[in-house]
Amino acid sequence: MVRLEDAVIARLSIHGTTFEVLVDPDLALALKSGQGVDVRSALAIDKIFKDARKGEKASDEMVQKLLGTTDPFKAAEEIIRRGEIQVTTEQRRRMREERMRQVVSLLSRRAINPQTGLPHPPARIEEALEKAGVHVDEFKGAEEQLPAIVKALQPILPLKFEVRKIAVKIPATYVGRAQRVVRSFGTVRQEQWLNDGSWAVIIEIPAGVQAEFFDKLNELTRGEAQTKVL
Repeated sequence: MVRLEDAVIARLSIHGTTFEVLVDPDLALALKSGQGVDVRSALAIDKIFKDARKGEKASDEMVQKLLGTTDPFKAAEEIIRRGEIQVTTEQRRRMREERMRQVVSLLSRRAINPQTGLPHPPARIEEALEKAGVHVDEFKGAEEQLPAIVKALQPILPLKFEVRKIAVKIPATYVGRAQRVVRSFGTVRQEQWLNDGSWAVIIEIPAGVQAEFFDKLNELTRGEAQTKVL
């Protein structure tokens, strides 16, 4: 749990009744944006308030009536997800910068330049975002904002979202360390365990990460992985 002196208020108003919890701003915002954050780690104290600054606790009856539970963690998660989180100007700036970095990373990994077949360098994407006047919403996930951002970028930066299907065979010696990494790059469409203990898989990955994918496989298997673009 976050220390009380470092906490901010997350507030939700329902039918004129206000519920508040004291939270770590970064963890609460991560939870609100859909990341896998345990609500317990985001709370400074496991109490539901009607006025946190005055220390006035919300009644269990109202919590049950309007939030559907008296479990403080379930109620707190509902308040964080549906409510507003008070953050400082500096926190907003940091959050916006981080969200912009996430957007740039998504575009550089998923999209390619249709003229060259290669991904755009992050610096080029950042320049195009600035030129297009794109502003990210720090309270929304990068994934959620991507369609609108791509639409704004299209007149300035040629983008093509392409998927590559790749057959991979990992020798038995390296399967343990390589399997999780392979899955993290895309969607496994077929997989098979062969008699010699090796792992054969067909995976779909964004075209923009193909080079990175091959480099990682070579690193993990000392160049012994077999790959074929289908």
